[in-house]
Amino acid sequence: MSTRKFDSPRYAYIAIVVYATIVGLSFLFVKLALQAADPLDTLAHRFTVAAAAASAPLLFGWRPRIRAKDLPGLLPLACFYPALFFAFQAYGLQTTTSSEAGIVHATVPIFTMLAAAVYLKERATLSRVLFTLLSVAGVVYIFAMKGASFAAADGRGLLLILLSALSAAAYNAGARKKSRQIPLADMTYVMTVIGFLAFNAIAIVRHGSEGTLGEYFKPFGNVEFALAMAYLGILSSLVTSFLSNFALSKLEAAKVGVFNHLSTLVSIAGGVVFMGDRLHDYHWIGAALIVLGILGANRRKPLVAKRAKEQATEG
Repeated sequence: MSTRKFDSPRYAYIAIVVYATIVGLSFLFVKLALQAADPLDTLAHRFTVAAAAASAPLLFGWRPRIRAKDLPGLLPLACFYPALFFAFQAYGLQTTTSSEAGIVHATVPIFTMLAAAVYLKERATLSRVLFTLLSVAGVVYIFAMKGASFAAADGRGLLLILLSALSAAAYNAGARKKSRQIPLADMTYVMTVIGFLAFNAIAIVRHGSEGTLGEYFKPFGNVEFALAMAYLGILSSLVTSFLSNFALSKLEAAKVGVFNHLSTLVSIAGGVVFMGDRLHDYHWIGAALIVLGILGANRRKPLVAKRAKEQATEG
């Protein structure tokens, strides 16, 4: 089967929807993991599993085709995501609530749009900007109605969450460019390995200083933790990285960024189905705003359509 069929934008949309679904359900497994390990160890073990899964093809002869000249541009990108994104998020959540973090993180599509405009020269139409803001408003409305308040919030925690959001936006813009220059599997592998090295180095140094290095892998004795790591490491880290890179290679960064809000809806649905959470009117209102925003921001392809029209005229 020819791989050219995957050039169609619809496969990119399928990829980003699957990505948002996996990420949206990951909170269930994060909760399970945090019952047996702290946030930093959870991140380290998560990327250990991801790196092991990503390295499995090496046993069957696959080799990354990353060239030395690709590394200077790729390493900073991989540092934005996963290293800085998850690090800022993990430490920020220690002093902020999930609702407060959710509101701040809702700004990712806005920052992505700005980064894409500056770095990629992708100009968003007024309608796309308005629909993106509508989607952001849906997320903010849900969390605000759940009782989020910044009155007593820790400023340092909010700053770290904001830096996490900025890291995600910088990654979205950078990956949009690099994913068209570097094979997706190779790019995903490098990102995963950097996450593995960064988080394990931090965790091991901390355990060493505390004299608890012998307990580092103890959480894996918990079956629920091991299952959570399998989901978070393989699906929610490795697979989502590949899906995100694939979508960014086909779609404008701002279009991909707004789909982050779909994860909020999946998280709510997961809470209802698996945790017995109740749906309230504000969930439905916020969900409607999010869906309308996503559909509106992606309903047209102004840049692609314009270029195709110009090429047809020139031909």
